[in-house]
Amino acid sequence: MRERLKLEIMDLNLLWFVLLGILLAGYAILDGFDLGVGILHLCVRQDEERRLLMNSIGPLWDGNEVWLVTFGGAMFAAFPEVYATVFSGFYTAFMALLFALIFRAVSMEFRSKREGTVWRQFWDVSFFGGSSLATFLYGVAVGNAMQGMPIGPEKEFRGTTLDLLRPYPLLIGLLAVATFALHGGLYLCLKTEGDLQKRIHAWAWRAFGFFLVFYLFATIFTLAEVPLATRNLHQHPWLWVVVVLNVLAVANIPRALYRNRAGCAFASSCATIGALTFFFGAALFPELAHSSLNPDWSLNIYNAASSEKTLGIMRTMAFLGLPFVLAYTAAVLWVFRGKVKLGHSSY
Repeated sequence: MRERLKLEIMDLNLLWFVLLGILLAGYAILDGFDLGVGILHLCVRQDEERRLLMNSIGPLWDGNEVWLVTFGGAMFAAFPEVYATVFSGFYTAFMALLFALIFRAVSMEFRSKREGTVWRQFWDVSFFGGSSLATFLYGVAVGNAMQGMPIGPEKEFRGTTLDLLRPYPLLIGLLAVATFALHGGLYLCLKTEGDLQKRIHAWAWRAFGFFLVFYLFATIFTLAEVPLATRNLHQHPWLWVVVVLNVLAVANIPRALYRNRAGCAFASSCATIGALTFFFGAALFPELAHSSLNPDWSLNIYNAASSEKTLGIMRTMAFLGLPFVLAYTAAVLWVFRGKVKLGHSSY
């Protein structure tokens, strides 16, 4: 009986690790093109074209950000000690992230409230800055999780904000910006038409070039300086299948762009982001917060989890709620499919 109970607890812990990965991947894929549109926003000059870019994500962006909120809530409930340690260490960075996301949302709502050129230019820059900063901080957080954080024996963060700004996390932050810029450009290829679409197609090529450069540098740096990244690849050889699929997805993006198959290129971008998120989880497992001071002080899915009863109740709630979230997301994407048009209620 005791062994069966122990196995059930482990299964619940593993389940919530996987569910957190799904939520994180969902946010990266869905809000990734939202943020990417913001990163590319200043590439257009005409007011009408900037409005088109904003309206391409207008019905979607707030719903997409729910995935990030749900991820934070799920971590708080399933792994509260990880939540406390990570959020205390990243407190300044998370406040900057919230400021960027809030200011980005405000810029979309306020931009068209007045006709003044200076007014609109200010909110255009704010939209670009908020999107870029949020994406960069997202990547920095991932880089720090991969490289490890100074966590002490009492599960407390023993560093400062400056300790988080190391070369590797900064590189991953730049990779995140390039990835989302590419993702947003491919999304805009689906949503625009005419001369604007042709110019965005050219931006997508440039964004892919930047992505490929940072992707290669990040891969080399990871293999050379982050032993955590490959430990599970050696123990579980089947993970190399995902590596191959990731390479194929990346390679298919320029192929699809060359053939003007924007939908195929965007699907490959989604697969690439999903694979990168999978690698992130595979590298950390079974840990959620790796201690750079002593690996024995790391927080994993077993020593930092909530009680069995809490995880079990949450499992039931997740199985009931997740289908509705997926159905809502699919319905919104379907309703607002097609080319974006400007109307009386547009941004």
